[in-house]
Amino acid sequence: MQTAAASTDVRDAREAGRRLAANITRGLGREPQALMVFAAPSYDHEALLDELANCCPEALVVGASSAGEFMNHQRGEGLACALGLAGDDARFGVGVARDVAGGAAEAARQITSGFTGLVDFAFPHRSALVMADALAGHADLLVDELTLATGGQYQFFGGGAGDNAAFQRTSVFLGREVLNGAAVALEMLTAKPVGIGVRHGWTPASAPFRVTEADGMRLISLNGLPAAEAFETYAATTGQSLDRAAPIPFFLHNILGVETGESHRLRVPLAVLPDGSILCAAEVPEGAVVYIMRASVASAVEAAQEATQAALAALGGLKPQAALFFDCVATRLRMGDHFSEEVASVREQLAGADLVGCNTHGQIARAEGQFEGFHNCTAVVVVVPA
Repeated sequence: MQTAAASTDVRDAREAGRRLAANITRGLGREPQALMVFAAPSYDHEALLDELANCCPEALVVGASSAGEFMNHQRGEGLACALGLAGDDARFGVGVARDVAGGAAEAARQITSGFTGLVDFAFPHRSALVMADALAGHADLLVDELTLATGGQYQFFGGGAGDNAAFQRTSVFLGREVLNGAAVALEMLTAKPVGIGVRHGWTPASAPFRVTEADGMRLISLNGLPAAEAFETYAATTGQSLDRAAPIPFFLHNILGVETGESHRLRVPLAVLPDGSILCAAEVPEGAVVYIMRASVASAVEAAQEATQAALAALGGLKPQAALFFDCVATRLRMGDHFSEEVASVREQLAGADLVGCNTHGQIARAEGQFEGFHNCTAVVVVVPA
């Protein structure tokens, strides 16, 4: 399979689309069969996708609005980037669920209804990029239901569409369409394996709490007390300050880890509600054991390195050709300028392979040997072999 990467900071959406398409086509030496597209919320996404479709009419286009973008040595907020795919040793398809809130099981059925790899076994490896409007909720359940709908035959990667942490309106892309409340997938059937690595670098910093009441993304109580009180007590004992009216500076450094046995699935708190409950970026299961977690710049960089190593190892000795990298917008905000170190730590291990990616509102990863599901503040690295 051939790959080609491109990015642009041109503000005009149609010109940006033309430049992405021209660079991808030039890099492949042919029109792409599939395009993964990530674009800042400042773009006119309809115009961008329309121009990409005009320039690459045969390409299957899947992607999302993003919250920070990068390609190779270029990184910023306000870019559009893309990875183009083509080759006789691969086959691509698309799936879409236009109303994820209507039910995760039905959404998964709709997405996978067009997956040809469920009935055609000509290609031994099955993967899919999944981008979801995480503001619609149910992203965690969606990954579980996708696994069930595909009988565990596929590995999934991707994330939640972003809007630079405004959490107001996020969009996913399918062809020329910009969709809200939806999830889209690019099916990849390949002759060679696609490697996926997942790590986060956070460790428990508090005693364990039991989630005694939760309602979707709303964490109501811990150990029978309003969730905000548990965080305030922890803040006081660690010499920190939690302002209920402006909690993000505290929450960026003190997120929740849901115990999963071997590791912790992360959840970012976003706001303290008037009743003392806490709104999180993804669902927190009632009855779960959770911890308040801590991380450092060094641990985040190390986690990204380990995720890349795991993805490369999954190639079974094949040379990397291109890689996708997803991490949380909360990670970028917490690390500030140091986030460049995390991106660099991924790029440096790729032996010259192209790196394309973005910050997302949650990350998706389900692959053999990796911890699974929908995550926050987690580095997900996906490597396509030469």
